[in-house]
This record gives sequence, C-alpha cells and structure tokens, in this order.
Amino acid sequence: MTRRSIRTPGDLLEGKLVDEADIPELADVAHRYAVSITPAMQDRILDPDDAVGRQFVPTGLELITTPEETADPIGDEPFTPLKGITHRYPDRVLFKPVHICPVYCRFCFRREVVGPGDGMLKGQDLEAALDYIRRHPRIWEVIFTGGDPLIIAPTKLRPMLEALDAIDHVKVVRFHTRVPVVDPRRVTDDLVEALRLPTPVWVVVHTNHSQEFGDDARAALARLVDAGVPLVSQTVLLKGVNDTPEALEDLFRTLIVNRVKPYYLHHGDLAQGTGHFRTSIAEGQALMRNLRGRVSGMCQPTYVLDIPGGHGKVPIGPVYLPGDGKVTDPWGTEHVYPPQPADG
Repeated sequence: MTRRSIRTPGDLLEGKLVDEADIPELADVAHRYAVSITPAMQDRILDPDDAVGRQFVPTGLELITTPEETADPIGDEPFTPLKGITHRYPDRVLFKPVHICPVYCRFCFRREVVGPGDGMLKGQDLEAALDYIRRHPRIWEVIFTGGDPLIIAPTKLRPMLEALDAIDHVKVVRFHTRVPVVDPRRVTDDLVEALRLPTPVWVVVHTNHSQEFGDDARAALARLVDAGVPLVSQTVLLKGVNDTPEALEDLFRTLIVNRVKPYYLHHGDLAQGTGHFRTSIAEGQALMRNLRGRVSGMCQPTYVLDIPGGHGKVPIGPVYLPGDGKVTDPWGTEHVYPPQPADG
C-alpha cells in the first residue's frame, strides 16, 4: 500500500511523530498553519527532533508570536499590484500561480497565505497576471513561486511557460521549489519536458540539511540536470537544524556533488511563530567565516537578509577588510594590503 502524506495531528500521532498529550495544542497549530509531510520526508525523519523532523513536525512553539514578527515579514503585499504578481524589483517579478505545497515548513515566511484548498491561479486572474508581464517591458526574469510551483501538473504548467516564452522581453524563467528533494516522485519525464523551453529555465531548489537527500531525491536532481535544466539552491539558516559549520559544510558539499550550486543562505525571516528557529546575524556571519577556506568556493552561498517591509535582499556575510590597510585571511590572520596608488 502506498503511504500518504501526513496532514493532521491524528496522522502525526499515528506516524509516532508526536505524543498523544500534545494533540490538543497541535490542533490549535494546525488550525492556524497548514501541515503536510510527504512520504519521502517521513522516510528521512529519524526522530521528530532531528534536522528533518524539526522542519516539518509542528510544535506548540509556533503559537508564540513576538512583537517584531508579522504576517508579511518581507513586505510582499505593498508590491502586489494584482493577484499572482509581486513586483518589487524593476527587472523581475514573482509569479505565484499556486498557493499549496507538498510539505509545509514550520518556519515558512508565507505561512499565513499558503495551505490546503483551491490555491490555483486560473481563468481571468491567470490571464491578467500574464498580461501584466506582457505590458511591462522591463521585466527580464519571471520567478515562479507560491506555494510550490512544481506541484502543478505538467499539462497545466506547460501553457503558462509557453505564454511566457512568447513574450520577447522575458529572457529567463526561474522556479523556486522544494519538490525535487521533498517530493521527488513529481519530477517525471513529463515535468522535465514541460521545463524545456527556448527561454532558459533555471530551478532553485530549497533544501536545508543533507539528511533530506534520499536516493529518490538524488535521482530527481540528476533527471533535471541531465535534461539541461541548471540548478542552484537556497537554504534557510535554522537554529537546531543547520546552525553548525559541520551541518552547512555537509549540505553544501552534498549539493555540489549532485550538481546543484549553493546560491543563497537566508537569514530567518520575522514570520509569526518562528522565533525558535532564528539565529542572530552575528551567529550566521561566524558560520560563513568558518566555512571560508574550509570548503571549496563552489560550496559558498551568499548569506542574505530580506529586509522587512519589502526593501529587498542584501548580503550580510562577514567582512575581511578591518581597515588600516589590512585584509584578514580565512583563518583570521591580518595582512597588509598595498594602498591604491594616487592618480597622476
């Protein structure tokens, strides 16, 4: 019998991921924030409190909201001119054709707007979103997000991609997704074929720990790369999941071996009920400094902060220029660097 996704506190209890005493509190959590754990991720959870379990198994800590946390932590709403489109940067837009996911991360910055139900953009709303892209010639890149856009059936995804491919000023299409790792069965030949367009399609794979990678995930990533789809990754820095040099090193090496370039390491957003996952920026900078010189440059993502209020992402990694004409090497030793010669 094929296993199904876990979607309720009762399912969590049946799967031995929570205790019966926790069910009333978890019912409150599940009422507010969606729950889903795919069979692939159930296989990767060795303990509910391990690096994978902490990402997907809900806890009562999610009911604690601090004053700085908001329902829209990165400020999508002010830059959303119509349903399905967020336009923060001049040359690119977020295109959100779906608001459901195969799994629901307990730290998600869009946790207030994603979840079960009819989450597809369709009909007049879909056409209006595509027409917005057509009418704005500065849009160079369209980024599918949501929700998880690769949960869409290839037969429905392909017409959206063909519509974008027909827009001359759209030169790149990007997908942000967890599917290849958390629900790899969805990476079918039909899906891969749907992603093959004259307009280049890039896939950004969200993954946070090497324990997430089973043989099926590795095969799904290989299927995409072998079909010519370039892959990069994004990772969220999470307390108790990957906030050690060893965990990040293992993850980034695993990605490179699977032909995925580490792209972003995100500082945790100020989403409601996620304080137990957030590190300090100083802790993140120390981790990135520890990785420099320890692992290949290919394994180094950019550590970024999405400034609350919709002010965009900025790199916040460690600085290696302490001043006074010096530079610090990866192991912390300062060296003199010659000053720039005066013009003349």
